[in-house]
Amino acid sequence: MAIKQELIDELLSDYKNPEDLLGEGGIFKELKKALLERALSAELSDHLGYEKGDPKGKKTGNSRNGHGSKRLTGEDGEMEIAVPRDRDSSFEPKIIKKGQRRFDGFDDKIISMYARGMSVREIRGHLEELYGVEVSPDLISRVTDEVMDEVREWQSRPLDEVYPIIIFDALRVKIRDEGTVRNKAVYLALGFTMEGHKEVLGLWIEQTEGAKFWLRVMNEIKNRGVNDVFIAVVDGLKGFPEAINAVFPETSVQTCIVHMIRHSLNYVPWNDRKKVAADLKEIYRAETSDAAALRLDDFEEKWGKKYPPIGQSWRRNWEQVIPFFAYPEPVRKIIYTTNAIESLNMSLRKIIKNRGHFPSDDAATKLLYLALRNAAKKWTLPARTWKQALNQFAVLFQHRFPSSIY
Repeated sequence: MAIKQELIDELLSDYKNPEDLLGEGGIFKELKKALLERALSAELSDHLGYEKGDPKGKKTGNSRNGHGSKRLTGEDGEMEIAVPRDRDSSFEPKIIKKGQRRFDGFDDKIISMYARGMSVREIRGHLEELYGVEVSPDLISRVTDEVMDEVREWQSRPLDEVYPIIIFDALRVKIRDEGTVRNKAVYLALGFTMEGHKEVLGLWIEQTEGAKFWLRVMNEIKNRGVNDVFIAVVDGLKGFPEAINAVFPETSVQTCIVHMIRHSLNYVPWNDRKKVAADLKEIYRAETSDAAALRLDDFEEKWGKKYPPIGQSWRRNWEQVIPFFAYPEPVRKIIYTTNAIESLNMSLRKIIKNRGHFPSDDAATKLLYLALRNAAKKWTLPARTWKQALNQFAVLFQHRFPSSIY
């Protein structure tokens, strides 16, 4: 709806500087207040069935009953609004609902800042600096606590029937538990759908891992609709192989090549890292497991005396490494690409580092969920080699491949 030029001229007749327009007593804020109060009056007229002053309203059994005052918080600071009332208290405003104390969108700004790892103190300072609004810590906590309902819904949502690949990974966080700050693990499940899109299936916080914990996670995933997982990629998670094969007996468990390389390079100073990384690449890029074993022999002959833990680690995990060599190149690329899990972990670690420690499991869950939600917004395209990989999955897992994909 176009605003008449004459009205704009009248509103700006006394305009001399930006404060007259945007300041505390400026035109924008006063106009917003006037429009809201006019809209509320119109809503009440619609509710009563007659306009203010209309004689028809005398025998309707309900009528206007003055105004109440409501203080709203938003980008314009605090604003006092006169809210009309009716005698039988049946009027339910739509533009400003009963019990509402903040303008629409204000809570989203608090949640957005919280999702970026800002502390309650930082959020309060930011809101006061930008909008001149003093917000209590309790308000911020109430707003962010509402996210837990969304988390519970997300954590129990139905999943796809089949995931070709699920990567299971863990992050360490400090959480206060019974008065003591403890190191706990946040476990993530990052799945690739049949269409090649990434999807975080869930997150779980646990102080200790083991077969019982992983069995509970696997049963939860199955109960949410998953019937099959072709390949599960993990990083030496205790009790994991037994648990997943108890629920998904045909799933192949594959040690994460990315983590193997990262752990190997932890033993290597910067001046040797490029050389060691290049020789490790010869192992995981070998065409067969036999060829890879020969490359591992070559690696140990060259670097074994200088960095003995690297070769020992690869040999210790070799049984979970070698399934990788049975897969063709397009499938291998999906498994060993660093982009899938590393970029996600990087953004989560940054937020965790900013927070130091969390007051509770729920506080950590809220923040990590919001960070995951932000990350997922960028996952708009399937993995680059997904079409080729999907064709290989159809051959490798023919009897398990969903017929609907053909």
